[in-house]
Amino acid sequence: MTSVHEDRPADEPAERVVRPTQQDEIAAAGSELIGGPVGRWARTGAGSLTPVRVIALVAIGMFALGMVQKMPCYDWAWFQGATSQYSHACYSDIPHLYVGRGFADDLVPYFDRINGDMSYLEYPVLTGAFMEVASWLTPHGGAMQHREQIYWMVNAGMLLVCTAVIAVCVTRTHRRRPWDGLLVALAPAFALTATINWDLLAVALTAAALLMWSRSRPVAFGILVGLATAAKLYPVLILGPLLVLCWRAGKWREYGKAVYGAAAAWLVVNLPVMLLAPEGWKKFYTFSRERGVDFGSFWLVITQRTGKPLDVSSVNTWAVLLMIVMCGGIAALTLTAPRRPRFAQLAFLVIAAFILTNKVYSPQYVLWLIPLAALARPRWRDFLVWQACEVMYFLGIWLYLAYTVGGDKPKGLPPEGYQLAIALHLIGTLYLCAVIVRDILMPERDVVRRDGSDDPSGGVLDGARDVFVLGAAAHPVRHRHAAQHYEGPPVEWGTARE
Repeated sequence: MTSVHEDRPADEPAERVVRPTQQDEIAAAGSELIGGPVGRWARTGAGSLTPVRVIALVAIGMFALGMVQKMPCYDWAWFQGATSQYSHACYSDIPHLYVGRGFADDLVPYFDRINGDMSYLEYPVLTGAFMEVASWLTPHGGAMQHREQIYWMVNAGMLLVCTAVIAVCVTRTHRRRPWDGLLVALAPAFALTATINWDLLAVALTAAALLMWSRSRPVAFGILVGLATAAKLYPVLILGPLLVLCWRAGKWREYGKAVYGAAAAWLVVNLPVMLLAPEGWKKFYTFSRERGVDFGSFWLVITQRTGKPLDVSSVNTWAVLLMIVMCGGIAALTLTAPRRPRFAQLAFLVIAAFILTNKVYSPQYVLWLIPLAALARPRWRDFLVWQACEVMYFLGIWLYLAYTVGGDKPKGLPPEGYQLAIALHLIGTLYLCAVIVRDILMPERDVVRRDGSDDPSGGVLDGARDVFVLGAAAHPVRHRHAAQHYEGPPVEWGTARE
Protein backbone atom coordinates (compact mmCIF):
# COMPACT_ATOMS: atom_id res chain seq x y z
CA MET A 1 0.00 0.00 0.00
CA THR A 2 1.01 3.62 -0.42
CA SER A 3 2.87 5.20 2.48
CA VAL A 4 1.16 8.38 3.58
CA HIS A 5 3.92 9.88 5.67
CA GLU A 6 7.53 9.25 6.58
CA ASP A 7 9.13 8.29 9.88
CA ARG A 8 10.16 11.16 12.10
CA PRO A 9 13.68 12.48 11.43
CA ALA A 10 16.35 11.84 14.07
CA ASP A 11 17.27 15.53 14.24
CA GLU A 12 13.79 16.68 15.30
CA PRO A 13 13.85 20.13 16.99
CA ALA A 14 13.77 20.36 20.75
CA GLU A 15 10.32 20.28 22.28
CA ARG A 16 8.68 23.50 23.36
CA VAL A 17 5.61 23.72 25.55
CA VAL A 18 2.42 24.80 23.76
CA ARG A 19 0.67 27.65 25.56
CA PRO A 20 -3.12 27.37 25.31
CA THR A 21 -3.59 31.07 26.08
CA GLN A 22 -1.88 31.86 22.77
CA GLN A 23 -3.99 29.40 20.76
CA ASP A 24 -7.38 29.19 22.47
CA GLU A 25 -9.58 32.25 22.84
CA ILE A 26 -11.50 30.76 25.80
CA ALA A 27 -8.27 29.92 27.61
CA ALA A 28 -6.97 33.42 26.91
CA ALA A 29 -10.15 35.01 28.27
CA GLY A 30 -10.11 32.80 31.37
CA SER A 31 -6.48 33.64 32.05
CA GLU A 32 -7.48 37.25 32.71
CA LEU A 33 -8.52 36.07 36.19
CA ILE A 34 -4.86 35.38 37.00
CA GLY A 35 -3.18 38.20 35.10
CA GLY A 36 -3.74 37.46 31.44
CA PRO A 37 -2.11 35.24 28.82
CA VAL A 38 1.50 34.12 29.19
CA GLY A 39 3.94 36.40 27.40
CA ARG A 40 6.12 35.28 24.53
CA TRP A 41 9.34 35.37 26.56
CA ALA A 42 7.91 33.99 29.79
CA ARG A 43 9.83 31.09 31.34
CA THR A 44 7.14 28.53 32.15
CA GLY A 45 7.84 25.50 34.30
CA ALA A 46 11.25 26.83 35.41
CA GLY A 47 10.31 27.19 39.10
CA SER A 48 8.73 24.90 41.65
CA LEU A 49 5.23 25.34 40.16
CA THR A 50 5.64 23.15 37.11
CA PRO A 51 2.56 22.39 34.96
CA VAL A 52 2.25 18.92 36.53
CA ARG A 53 2.25 20.32 40.06
CA VAL A 54 -0.11 23.16 39.26
CA ILE A 55 -2.63 20.89 37.55
CA ALA A 56 -2.43 18.27 40.31
CA LEU A 57 -3.10 20.96 42.92
CA VAL A 58 -6.02 22.37 40.92
CA ALA A 59 -7.48 18.88 40.54
CA ILE A 60 -7.19 18.26 44.27
CA GLY A 61 -8.84 21.62 44.96
CA MET A 62 -11.75 20.87 42.64
CA PHE A 63 -12.12 17.41 44.21
CA ALA A 64 -12.35 19.11 47.61
CA LEU A 65 -15.09 21.41 46.29
CA GLY A 66 -16.93 18.33 45.11
CA MET A 67 -16.72 16.94 48.64
CA VAL A 68 -18.13 20.20 49.98
CA GLN A 69 -21.04 19.85 47.57
CA LYS A 70 -21.82 16.50 49.23
CA MET A 71 -21.85 17.96 52.77
CA PRO A 72 -25.68 18.29 53.07
CA CYS A 73 -25.90 14.56 52.47
CA TYR A 74 -22.92 13.77 54.70
CA ASP A 75 -24.47 15.67 57.60
CA TRP A 76 -28.00 14.31 57.37
CA ALA A 77 -29.64 13.74 53.96
CA TRP A 78 -28.18 10.24 53.40
CA PHE A 79 -29.84 9.16 56.61
CA GLN A 80 -33.16 11.06 56.57
CA GLY A 81 -35.02 9.44 53.68
CA ALA A 82 -34.42 9.50 49.94
CA THR A 83 -35.95 12.82 48.92
CA SER A 84 -33.43 15.15 50.55
CA GLN A 85 -30.35 13.52 49.04
CA TYR A 86 -31.93 13.88 45.61
CA SER A 87 -33.21 17.43 46.00
CA HIS A 88 -29.75 18.51 47.20
CA ALA A 89 -28.10 16.59 44.29
CA CYS A 90 -25.58 15.04 46.68
CA TYR A 91 -26.39 11.33 46.43
CA SER A 92 -23.58 8.75 46.66
CA ASP A 93 -23.65 4.96 46.45
CA ILE A 94 -20.72 4.65 48.85
CA PRO A 95 -22.40 5.05 52.30
CA HIS A 96 -25.47 3.06 51.28
CA LEU A 97 -23.50 0.08 49.98
CA TYR A 98 -21.37 -0.03 53.12
CA VAL A 99 -24.38 -1.62 54.80
CA GLY A 100 -26.20 -2.92 51.73
CA ARG A 101 -23.27 -5.04 50.49
CA GLY A 102 -22.20 -6.44 53.83
CA PHE A 103 -19.03 -4.43 54.50
CA ALA A 104 -20.45 -3.23 57.83
CA ASP A 105 -20.89 -6.91 58.84
CA ASP A 106 -17.37 -7.93 57.77
CA LEU A 107 -18.68 -10.12 54.95
CA VAL A 108 -16.03 -11.09 52.40
CA PRO A 109 -16.95 -9.90 48.88
CA TYR A 110 -17.75 -12.68 46.38
CA PHE A 111 -17.34 -15.41 49.02
CA ASP A 112 -20.11 -14.51 51.50
CA ARG A 113 -23.74 -14.29 50.45
CA ILE A 114 -25.44 -10.95 51.15
CA ASN A 115 -28.84 -10.64 52.79
CA GLY A 116 -30.66 -8.13 50.62
CA ASP A 117 -31.53 -7.29 47.03
CA MET A 118 -28.19 -8.69 45.80
CA SER A 119 -26.95 -12.17 46.59
CA TYR A 120 -23.31 -11.18 45.96
CA LEU A 121 -21.37 -7.99 45.28
CA GLU A 122 -22.16 -6.82 41.73
CA TYR A 123 -18.83 -5.08 41.04
CA PRO A 124 -15.68 -6.35 39.29
CA VAL A 125 -13.01 -7.92 41.48
CA LEU A 126 -10.53 -5.04 41.69
CA THR A 127 -13.27 -2.57 42.60
CA GLY A 128 -14.49 -5.03 45.22
CA ALA A 129 -10.98 -5.15 46.67
CA PHE A 130 -10.92 -1.33 46.73
CA MET A 131 -14.22 -1.28 48.65
CA GLU A 132 -12.96 -3.96 51.04
CA VAL A 133 -9.74 -2.10 51.83
CA ALA A 134 -11.78 1.02 52.62
CA SER A 135 -13.92 -1.03 55.02
CA TRP A 136 -10.77 -2.26 56.81
CA LEU A 137 -9.79 1.38 57.38
CA THR A 138 -13.23 2.24 58.76
CA PRO A 139 -13.65 1.88 62.56
CA HIS A 140 -16.26 -0.75 63.41
CA GLY A 141 -17.42 0.76 66.68
CA GLY A 142 -20.08 3.36 67.36
CA ALA A 143 -23.32 4.30 65.63
CA MET A 144 -23.92 3.01 62.12
CA GLN A 145 -24.46 6.54 60.75
CA HIS A 146 -21.02 7.56 61.98
CA ARG A 147 -19.46 4.44 60.42
CA GLU A 148 -21.11 5.19 57.07
CA GLN A 149 -19.79 8.74 57.20
CA ILE A 150 -16.27 7.53 57.93
CA TYR A 151 -16.50 4.91 55.18
CA TRP A 152 -17.42 7.60 52.65
CA MET A 153 -14.59 9.81 53.89
CA VAL A 154 -12.05 6.97 53.66
CA ASN A 155 -13.19 6.18 50.11
CA ALA A 156 -13.02 9.88 49.24
CA GLY A 157 -9.40 9.95 50.41
CA MET A 158 -8.55 6.93 48.25
CA LEU A 159 -10.42 8.40 45.27
CA LEU A 160 -8.50 11.65 45.78
CA VAL A 161 -5.29 9.72 45.15
CA CYS A 162 -6.85 8.39 41.95
CA THR A 163 -7.73 11.97 40.96
CA ALA A 164 -4.12 13.10 41.41
CA VAL A 165 -2.92 10.14 39.33
CA ILE A 166 -5.36 11.03 36.54
CA ALA A 167 -4.30 14.68 36.53
CA VAL A 168 -0.58 13.83 36.42
CA CYS A 169 -0.95 11.15 33.73
CA VAL A 170 -3.08 13.30 31.41
CA THR A 171 -0.70 16.23 31.89
CA ARG A 172 2.33 14.15 30.97
CA THR A 173 0.83 12.17 28.07
CA HIS A 174 1.24 14.96 25.50
CA ARG A 175 4.77 16.16 26.28
CA ARG A 176 4.41 19.52 24.53
CA ARG A 177 0.85 20.21 25.73
CA PRO A 178 0.91 19.73 29.52
CA TRP A 179 -1.61 22.51 30.15
CA ASP A 180 -4.34 20.50 28.45
CA GLY A 181 -4.51 18.68 31.78
CA LEU A 182 -6.38 21.70 33.15
CA LEU A 183 -9.40 20.50 31.19
CA VAL A 184 -9.54 17.50 33.50
CA ALA A 185 -8.67 19.41 36.65
CA LEU A 186 -11.33 22.09 36.10
CA ALA A 187 -14.06 19.88 34.63
CA PRO A 188 -17.21 20.62 36.68
CA ALA A 189 -18.72 17.19 35.99
CA PHE A 190 -15.56 15.60 37.40
CA ALA A 191 -15.91 17.38 40.73
CA LEU A 192 -19.65 16.70 40.94
CA THR A 193 -19.46 12.95 40.23
CA ALA A 194 -16.07 11.93 41.66
CA THR A 195 -17.44 10.43 44.90
CA ILE A 196 -20.73 8.99 43.66
CA ASN A 197 -19.17 5.58 43.02
CA TRP A 198 -15.76 3.92 42.57
CA ASP A 199 -15.24 4.61 38.84
CA LEU A 200 -12.14 6.76 39.42
CA LEU A 201 -10.09 3.65 40.14
CA ALA A 202 -10.60 2.35 36.60
CA VAL A 203 -10.20 5.86 35.15
CA ALA A 204 -6.85 6.31 36.92
CA LEU A 205 -5.53 2.97 35.69
CA THR A 206 -6.68 3.80 32.14
CA ALA A 207 -5.01 7.23 32.26
CA ALA A 208 -1.78 5.58 33.46
CA ALA A 209 -2.07 3.04 30.63
CA LEU A 210 -2.36 5.81 28.02
CA LEU A 211 0.73 7.47 29.50
CA MET A 212 2.67 4.21 29.23
CA TRP A 213 1.60 3.75 25.60
CA SER A 214 2.70 7.30 24.80
CA ARG A 215 6.14 6.36 26.16
CA SER A 216 6.31 3.30 23.87
CA ARG A 217 5.90 0.81 26.72
CA PRO A 218 3.27 -1.62 25.38
CA VAL A 219 3.70 -4.26 28.11
CA ALA A 220 3.14 -1.73 30.91
CA PHE A 221 0.20 -0.34 28.93
CA GLY A 222 -1.34 -3.79 28.60
CA ILE A 223 -0.90 -4.60 32.29
CA LEU A 224 -2.61 -1.37 33.29
CA VAL A 225 -5.46 -1.93 30.84
CA GLY A 226 -5.92 -5.42 32.28
CA LEU A 227 -6.04 -4.02 35.81
CA ALA A 228 -8.45 -1.28 34.71
CA THR A 229 -10.71 -3.90 33.13
CA ALA A 230 -10.62 -5.82 36.40
CA ALA A 231 -12.04 -2.67 38.03
CA LYS A 232 -14.56 -1.71 35.31
CA LEU A 233 -15.41 -3.32 31.99
CA TYR A 234 -15.09 -0.31 29.66
CA PRO A 235 -11.23 0.04 29.48
CA VAL A 236 -10.86 -3.17 27.45
CA LEU A 237 -12.68 -1.42 24.59
CA ILE A 238 -9.68 0.80 23.81
CA LEU A 239 -7.83 -2.29 22.59
CA GLY A 240 -10.21 -2.32 19.60
CA PRO A 241 -9.19 0.97 17.96
CA LEU A 242 -5.58 0.27 18.90
CA LEU A 243 -5.80 -2.94 16.87
CA VAL A 244 -6.85 -1.00 13.76
CA LEU A 245 -4.18 1.66 14.31
CA CYS A 246 -1.47 -0.99 14.67
CA TRP A 247 -2.87 -2.72 11.58
CA ARG A 248 -2.53 0.49 9.58
CA ALA A 249 1.01 1.07 10.90
CA GLY A 250 2.11 -2.58 10.88
CA LYS A 251 2.90 -2.58 14.61
CA TRP A 252 1.70 -6.12 15.30
CA ARG A 253 4.45 -7.05 17.73
CA GLU A 254 3.75 -4.10 20.01
CA TYR A 255 0.02 -4.76 19.89
CA GLY A 256 0.59 -8.40 20.77
CA LYS A 257 2.62 -7.37 23.81
CA ALA A 258 -0.19 -5.07 24.93
CA VAL A 259 -2.86 -7.75 24.56
CA TYR A 260 -0.81 -10.40 26.37
CA GLY A 261 -0.06 -7.97 29.18
CA ALA A 262 -3.74 -7.07 29.53
CA ALA A 263 -4.86 -10.70 29.56
CA ALA A 264 -2.20 -11.70 32.10
CA ALA A 265 -3.01 -8.83 34.47
CA TRP A 266 -6.75 -9.47 34.26
CA LEU A 267 -6.28 -13.17 34.95
CA VAL A 268 -3.97 -12.58 37.91
CA VAL A 269 -6.67 -10.50 39.58
CA ASN A 270 -9.71 -12.54 38.57
CA LEU A 271 -8.58 -16.15 38.45
CA PRO A 272 -8.31 -16.75 42.23
CA VAL A 273 -11.85 -15.44 42.83
CA MET A 274 -13.13 -17.17 39.70
CA LEU A 275 -11.90 -20.53 40.96
CA LEU A 276 -12.65 -20.18 44.67
CA ALA A 277 -15.93 -18.25 44.52
CA PRO A 278 -17.40 -18.73 41.03
CA GLU A 279 -20.95 -17.72 41.97
CA GLY A 280 -19.83 -14.45 43.52
CA TRP A 281 -17.35 -13.74 40.74
CA LYS A 282 -19.87 -14.01 37.92
CA LYS A 283 -22.46 -11.80 39.66
CA PHE A 284 -21.12 -8.68 37.94
CA TYR A 285 -21.54 -10.25 34.51
CA THR A 286 -24.97 -11.78 35.14
CA PHE A 287 -26.20 -8.54 36.70
CA SER A 288 -24.99 -6.54 33.69
CA ARG A 289 -26.81 -8.92 31.34
CA GLU A 290 -30.05 -9.15 33.32
CA ARG A 291 -30.29 -5.48 34.30
CA GLY A 292 -33.26 -3.78 32.74
CA VAL A 293 -33.43 -0.47 30.89
CA ASP A 294 -32.31 2.13 33.39
CA PHE A 295 -31.54 5.80 33.93
CA GLY A 296 -29.88 8.00 31.34
CA SER A 297 -30.23 5.85 28.23
CA PHE A 298 -32.18 6.57 25.08
CA TRP A 299 -33.80 3.18 25.70
CA LEU A 300 -35.47 4.69 28.77
CA VAL A 301 -36.76 7.59 26.68
CA ILE A 302 -38.32 5.08 24.25
CA THR A 303 -39.91 3.20 27.16
CA GLN A 304 -41.35 6.31 28.75
CA ARG A 305 -42.57 7.84 25.49
CA THR A 306 -44.29 4.67 24.30
CA GLY A 307 -45.46 3.47 27.70
CA LYS A 308 -44.35 -0.05 26.83
CA PRO A 309 -41.50 -1.84 28.65
CA LEU A 310 -38.74 -3.18 26.45
CA ASP A 311 -37.63 -6.79 26.70
CA VAL A 312 -34.19 -6.97 28.31
CA SER A 313 -32.83 -9.62 25.96
CA SER A 314 -33.97 -7.63 22.93
CA VAL A 315 -32.33 -4.47 24.26
CA ASN A 316 -29.11 -6.39 24.92
CA THR A 317 -29.13 -7.68 21.36
CA TRP A 318 -29.84 -4.31 19.78
CA ALA A 319 -27.29 -2.55 21.98
CA VAL A 320 -24.60 -5.03 20.92
CA LEU A 321 -25.55 -4.66 17.25
CA LEU A 322 -25.46 -0.87 17.44
CA MET A 323 -22.09 -1.02 19.15
CA ILE A 324 -20.75 -3.33 16.45
CA VAL A 325 -21.97 -0.98 13.74
CA MET A 326 -20.35 2.03 15.42
CA CYS A 327 -17.08 0.15 15.92
CA GLY A 328 -17.17 -0.83 12.27
CA GLY A 329 -17.57 2.83 11.36
CA ILE A 330 -14.63 3.78 13.59
CA ALA A 331 -12.50 1.07 11.97
CA ALA A 332 -13.41 2.28 8.48
CA LEU A 333 -12.63 5.85 9.50
CA THR A 334 -9.24 4.74 10.85
CA LEU A 335 -8.21 2.98 7.66
CA THR A 336 -9.49 5.62 5.23
CA ALA A 337 -8.59 8.89 7.02
CA PRO A 338 -6.06 11.08 5.16
CA ARG A 339 -3.67 10.74 8.13
CA ARG A 340 -3.71 7.99 10.70
CA PRO A 341 -6.00 9.18 13.53
CA ARG A 342 -4.52 9.81 16.93
CA PHE A 343 -5.00 7.06 19.51
CA ALA A 344 -6.75 9.36 21.98
CA GLN A 345 -9.28 10.38 19.33
CA LEU A 346 -10.31 6.81 18.62
CA ALA A 347 -10.29 5.85 22.30
CA PHE A 348 -12.78 8.64 23.00
CA LEU A 349 -14.99 7.61 20.09
CA VAL A 350 -15.21 3.94 21.07
CA ILE A 351 -15.97 4.67 24.75
CA ALA A 352 -18.52 7.29 23.70
CA ALA A 353 -20.14 4.71 21.40
CA PHE A 354 -20.43 2.31 24.33
CA ILE A 355 -22.00 5.00 26.51
CA LEU A 356 -24.45 6.09 23.81
CA THR A 357 -25.69 2.57 23.08
CA ASN A 358 -25.70 1.21 26.63
CA LYS A 359 -28.98 0.53 28.45
CA VAL A 360 -27.91 2.61 31.45
CA TYR A 361 -25.99 5.85 31.95
CA SER A 362 -25.15 6.59 35.56
CA PRO A 363 -24.00 10.21 36.06
CA GLN A 364 -20.49 9.16 37.11
CA TYR A 365 -19.89 7.50 33.73
CA VAL A 366 -18.87 10.91 32.44
CA LEU A 367 -15.60 10.32 34.31
CA TRP A 368 -14.69 7.68 31.72
CA LEU A 369 -14.65 10.29 28.97
CA ILE A 370 -13.15 13.39 30.61
CA PRO A 371 -9.44 12.40 30.39
CA LEU A 372 -9.95 11.08 26.86
CA ALA A 373 -11.71 14.29 25.82
CA ALA A 374 -8.79 16.37 27.11
CA LEU A 375 -6.40 14.36 24.95
CA ALA A 376 -8.66 13.95 21.91
CA ARG A 377 -10.03 17.48 21.56
CA PRO A 378 -8.15 19.96 23.82
CA ARG A 379 -10.32 22.90 22.85
CA TRP A 380 -11.98 24.76 25.71
CA ARG A 381 -15.11 25.85 23.84
CA ASP A 382 -16.08 22.35 22.75
CA PHE A 383 -15.12 20.85 26.09
CA LEU A 384 -17.22 23.35 28.05
CA VAL A 385 -20.23 22.89 25.75
CA TRP A 386 -20.10 19.18 26.47
CA GLN A 387 -19.55 19.73 30.20
CA ALA A 388 -22.54 22.07 30.37
CA CYS A 389 -24.73 19.31 28.92
CA GLU A 390 -23.36 16.82 31.45
CA VAL A 391 -23.95 19.17 34.39
CA MET A 392 -27.53 19.64 33.25
CA TYR A 393 -27.94 15.87 33.13
CA PHE A 394 -26.39 15.57 36.61
CA LEU A 395 -28.99 17.96 37.99
CA GLY A 396 -31.77 16.39 35.92
CA ILE A 397 -31.40 12.85 37.22
CA TRP A 398 -31.49 13.87 40.89
CA LEU A 399 -34.47 16.18 40.41
CA TYR A 400 -36.25 13.38 38.54
CA LEU A 401 -35.56 10.93 41.36
CA ALA A 402 -36.82 13.53 43.84
CA TYR A 403 -40.01 13.73 41.77
CA THR A 404 -40.48 9.95 41.66
CA VAL A 405 -40.16 9.52 45.45
CA GLY A 406 -42.11 12.66 46.29
CA GLY A 407 -45.38 10.84 47.00
CA ASP A 408 -48.68 12.64 46.55
CA LYS A 409 -47.03 16.07 46.23
CA PRO A 410 -43.93 15.45 44.11
CA LYS A 411 -41.36 18.21 43.80
CA GLY A 412 -38.73 17.96 41.14
CA LEU A 413 -38.47 17.16 37.46
CA PRO A 414 -41.29 15.21 35.78
CA PRO A 415 -40.52 12.50 33.22
CA GLU A 416 -40.75 14.92 30.28
CA GLY A 417 -38.12 17.15 31.87
CA TYR A 418 -35.87 14.21 32.58
CA GLN A 419 -36.17 13.10 28.97
CA LEU A 420 -34.90 16.53 27.96
CA ALA A 421 -31.94 16.11 30.32
CA ILE A 422 -31.15 12.75 28.70
CA ALA A 423 -31.38 14.38 25.27
CA LEU A 424 -28.90 17.08 26.35
CA HIS A 425 -26.44 14.42 27.51
CA LEU A 426 -26.77 12.54 24.22
CA ILE A 427 -26.49 15.70 22.10
CA GLY A 428 -23.46 16.95 24.03
CA THR A 429 -21.63 13.65 23.64
CA LEU A 430 -22.53 13.40 19.95
CA TYR A 431 -21.33 16.98 19.41
CA LEU A 432 -17.91 16.19 20.82
CA CYS A 433 -17.77 13.02 18.73
CA ALA A 434 -18.63 15.05 15.63
CA VAL A 435 -15.82 17.58 16.07
CA ILE A 436 -13.35 14.77 16.74
CA VAL A 437 -14.43 12.99 13.56
CA ARG A 438 -14.04 16.29 11.69
CA ASP A 439 -10.50 16.60 13.06
CA ILE A 440 -9.75 13.09 11.80
CA LEU A 441 -11.09 13.82 8.33
CA MET A 442 -9.48 17.26 8.24
CA PRO A 443 -6.29 16.90 10.33
CA GLU A 444 -5.34 20.52 9.65
CA ARG A 445 -8.10 21.47 12.10
CA ASP A 446 -6.71 19.27 14.88
CA VAL A 447 -5.15 21.66 17.41
CA VAL A 448 -2.72 18.96 18.56
CA ARG A 449 -1.35 18.59 15.03
CA ARG A 450 -1.09 22.23 14.05
CA ASP A 451 2.58 22.32 15.03
CA GLY A 452 3.34 19.39 12.75
CA SER A 453 3.03 16.70 15.42
CA ASP A 454 1.75 13.30 14.38
CA ASP A 455 0.41 11.54 17.49
CA PRO A 456 1.96 12.65 20.80
CA SER A 457 0.06 9.93 22.69
CA GLY A 458 0.72 7.31 20.01
CA GLY A 459 3.98 5.87 21.32
CA VAL A 460 5.30 3.50 18.66
CA LEU A 461 2.64 4.85 16.28
CA ASP A 462 3.94 8.43 16.50
CA GLY A 463 5.62 9.21 13.18
CA ALA A 464 5.38 5.60 11.95
CA ARG A 465 4.85 4.71 8.30
CA ASP A 466 1.49 3.53 7.04
CA VAL A 467 1.60 0.00 5.63
CA PHE A 468 -2.13 -0.63 5.11
CA VAL A 469 -4.71 1.96 4.10
CA LEU A 470 -7.98 1.85 2.21
CA GLY A 471 -9.94 4.09 -0.11
CA ALA A 472 -9.06 7.75 -0.32
CA ALA A 473 -6.23 7.41 2.21
CA ALA A 474 -4.18 5.75 -0.52
CA HIS A 475 -4.30 9.01 -2.51
CA PRO A 476 -2.70 11.73 -0.35
CA VAL A 477 -2.57 14.17 -3.28
CA ARG A 478 -6.36 14.44 -3.24
CA HIS A 479 -6.32 15.23 0.45
CA ARG A 480 -3.68 17.91 0.03
CA HIS A 481 -5.93 19.48 -2.56
CA ALA A 482 -8.91 19.31 -0.19
CA ALA A 483 -6.85 20.85 2.60
CA GLN A 484 -6.41 23.99 0.50
CA HIS A 485 -9.98 24.93 1.43
CA TYR A 486 -9.02 25.11 5.10
CA GLU A 487 -8.55 28.68 6.30
CA GLY A 488 -5.81 28.45 8.89
CA PRO A 489 -2.04 28.32 9.38
CA PRO A 490 -0.16 25.94 7.08
CA VAL A 491 0.86 22.67 8.69
CA GLU A 492 4.27 21.11 8.06
CA TRP A 493 3.71 17.43 8.73
CA GLY A 494 6.33 15.19 10.19
CA THR A 495 8.28 17.49 12.49
CA ALA A 496 7.25 19.65 15.39
CA ARG A 497 7.72 23.23 14.24
CA GLU A 498 9.44 25.71 16.51
